[in-house]
Amino acid sequence: MKKLVIFGGDDFAEVARYLFDHDSEYETAAFTVNAEYIHEETFSGLPLVPFEKVEELYDPGEYEMFLAIGYSKVNLVREQKYLEAKKKGYKLATYISSRATTWDTLKIGDNSFVFEHNNIQPYTEIGSNVVLWSGNHIGHHSRIEDHVFITSHVVVSGRCVIGDHCFLGVNATLHDHVRLAPRTVVGAGALIARDTEPDSVYKEPRTEISTRTGKELRYFNKR
Repeated sequence: MKKLVIFGGDDFAEVARYLFDHDSEYETAAFTVNAEYIHEETFSGLPLVPFEKVEELYDPGEYEMFLAIGYSKVNLVREQKYLEAKKKGYKLATYISSRATTWDTLKIGDNSFVFEHNNIQPYTEIGSNVVLWSGNHIGHHSRIEDHVFITSHVVVSGRCVIGDHCFLGVNATLHDHVRLAPRTVVGAGALIARDTEPDSVYKEPRTEISTRTGKELRYFNKR
């Protein structure tokens, strides 16, 4: 078994530990967070040590690391720790659930996490530091770039490109050939049928009745 240290002290970290321990070649040895967030010496039954000196306690030559961090500040917090961990010399582990559907054409980077029931079609590329929570469909020939967080039950159609630092909410849908610009935030239930702009937020569709025709109008809310 490969030995692993997980950065994090919350639910994501605990779930990641369970899945690594029960469904991978890794065994978790400890957790780590910044010293200011340590209030107890253990978390989930394992040592909880300061990130500032983790390499002194868990040699990067013997241990790998996974960063179980959410999408705060459009994934910038996770990116910062990703870079810091690599600077300390750690190899960053990637997890793909045995209950996910993937093919031998899949390319995936380090520190990425693919939960159960993701259906990832052939010729898909997934970058580094990407989280795919459970139950998503990633269409053929699509590319997900670095530092992206996709929640649950998202549909990404064929030949889409999802740029760095994007976030996709629950039940969001991308039409085929759509490109999400870097730092796009797609809200829960939103349908994206055209390319987005950088640093933009797209909310769920809204329905109104036209006072002129009496017909239903459905459009996107962009903020």
